[in-house]
Amino acid sequence: MKKEYFILRLHDIGAVKFGEFTLKSGHKSPFYFDLRDMISYPELLNKTAYLIADEIKNLDFDYISGVPYTALPVATLVADILDKPLIYIRKEEKAYGTKNAVIGKFEERSKVLIIDDLITTGDSLLETAEKFKTEGLEITDFFVLIDRSNNIKKYLAQQGYNLHALINLDKIIEVLKENNRITNDQKTRIKNFTGKISYDNKTGKNLENHLTKLLKDKIEKKKSNLILSLDVDNQKDLFEILNKTAKHIVMLKTHIDILKDFNPEFIVKLKEYAIKYDFMIFEDRKFADIGNTVKKQYTGGIYKIKTWAHFITVHATPGEGILQGLFNGVTGRSSFLLAKMSSKGNLMNETYTRNVFNMGEKYHEVVSGYICHANGKEELRKLKNKIPKGQLMLMPGVKLKAGTDATGQQYTTVEDAMQGGADCIIVGRGIIEAENSEAAAKEYKERAWKIYKG
Repeated sequence: MKKEYFILRLHDIGAVKFGEFTLKSGHKSPFYFDLRDMISYPELLNKTAYLIADEIKNLDFDYISGVPYTALPVATLVADILDKPLIYIRKEEKAYGTKNAVIGKFEERSKVLIIDDLITTGDSLLETAEKFKTEGLEITDFFVLIDRSNNIKKYLAQQGYNLHALINLDKIIEVLKENNRITNDQKTRIKNFTGKISYDNKTGKNLENHLTKLLKDKIEKKKSNLILSLDVDNQKDLFEILNKTAKHIVMLKTHIDILKDFNPEFIVKLKEYAIKYDFMIFEDRKFADIGNTVKKQYTGGIYKIKTWAHFITVHATPGEGILQGLFNGVTGRSSFLLAKMSSKGNLMNETYTRNVFNMGEKYHEVVSGYICHANGKEELRKLKNKIPKGQLMLMPGVKLKAGTDATGQQYTTVEDAMQGGADCIIVGRGIIEAENSEAAAKEYKERAWKIYKG
């Protein structure tokens, strides 16, 4: 089977569609690819496997893998043709039995070639590669049936991976146009769309909103990346610590509902401190309900958070409706989404984290960035690389020394956090429980800033 025939057959079975389609990014695309139904066409599936086998036969690998679910059937056929073992990463994490992430037998330090159906941002391939590496395997090559991305090959090469594709979007357009499957107008709209949209966040448009810019400006002005988490339960202690530390912080993180002596005068005083010491206010409310409920929590009640907090934290669990509910009709406010928590055993897996980034990218007008924790700078760098351009990564669970406390809170050093790409570090007990809170805040600030500007 020739590649031209492969393209025409995809069009025949409806795997290549034209019209108007909403992508998960929110963009309206004039075309869409869906290769899942290939499994119902054994002749096409089989011939496609032989095409792939011919393309990859000279590459260096020990195992073949397919990204579940669409790529698995064709990867299985390719493995059979080339007489190579098949292994793959379980799509859903197993909570019982062996809990093995990899299905199939393998030897560590062996090379795996990963096959996928399409590539746009490359996230699924990178995540699959990271999981294999965790199991002691090596990955240098990816193979996709269709490359519909912009600039992704160069980006993957920078990450140490070679991308191979059976066909790309230009080839599809060329073949369909030559066979009168699309019109000149469709061809023009596809070209215009792909020229305008970049699927790689690292080269895409800057998603910095107004509040993000204000925070970045303040970071530079105060020469500080330090966010103080002032989790005390009374106003006296809070303002005593704030008096000593405020000049060293760029933002104050509060938990307003743990104050035993809260009153409206507290907010007035807090806002005065924010102006006097030039820091922003970040209420760590962690909203996590339906849109109608969170709007009432945000704008009403005794705390009236909207009136004084520049930023809030939001769980993405309820879906996009939570951001619509919180910020509909609200201006001059923004949020950070919880993407990866620092508590041991938390349920935020890689799929969840990726979906959080996608949601934040779509609603960048009201999302300034993400709360991300990772064990070590390498893991943190991988998270940083997935964050849309212009948005920030805040790192909680930072202390002068790494470790874990009695409740499962995991701590990372200032150096690992900043070298991993954190824009700001969030420090609580490391400062408020120190013998000299001012000296502790100064040390955290200086150690973080040295790496940030180095």
